[in-house]
Amino acid sequence: MRASDVMTTKVITVSPDTTVQELATLLGQYGISGAPVVDADKKLIGIVSEGDLLFRTETATQRRTEKRRTRWFDLFAWERDRARDYVKSHSHNVGDLMTTDVITVSETTELEEIANLFETKRIKRVPVVRDGQVVGIVSRANLVRALVAAGMPAATATDADDRTIRRQILAELQGQDWARVWADDVIVRDGVVHIWSSDDRSDAERKALRVAAENTAGVRGVEEHIVAAPMASGII
Repeated sequence: MRASDVMTTKVITVSPDTTVQELATLLGQYGISGAPVVDADKKLIGIVSEGDLLFRTETATQRRTEKRRTRWFDLFAWERDRARDYVKSHSHNVGDLMTTDVITVSETTELEEIANLFETKRIKRVPVVRDGQVVGIVSRANLVRALVAAGMPAATATDADDRTIRRQILAELQGQDWARVWADDVIVRDGVVHIWSSDDRSDAERKALRVAAENTAGVRGVEEHIVAAPMASGII
């Protein structure tokens, strides 16, 4: 499976001028832990996460480190790190908090490679880019969902068939005003459609999602997975 098979396509992005409060609100509202930062041309220039909001003056969690006697070159490093900590805890703009050395993948990157990146780079998400623009994002949760789908009995369907089925289902749902579905809510494996539904979704919505999937050519079955709805407030 590739990044395009599991990635979230409706990516929440922010700009360098987005305020810290606006960022915190977005993370809580959408139940996400980070967001790509893009410029006026929608080009990726950084990434910011909940980890960048841990040490803030507003919550009295800013780092307080006593100055210690040390060698002069260690002192310069200490002052540099303290200056960075000050910016992290006091700046009100995302541009000052974001990581600019962003690890990215393409739509055709295999999930095995992405899993290795998560482990070796100690990251939780990776933007999917095309010509410098963000077209999706793959998180650890996306890989877990792919694992669930991969555990189903194998059939004769091919990856190409699965991708076609997934595209057709998403296209059908995008035209329905009742369908509160993100791209990573739907994964197809060996002709079986896996749909992730939050526990606050009505029975009527879940039934309609199942019908839409069942009516798609090539679908062998539909599996629904219920997950807890994101919290209305707070950082998750």
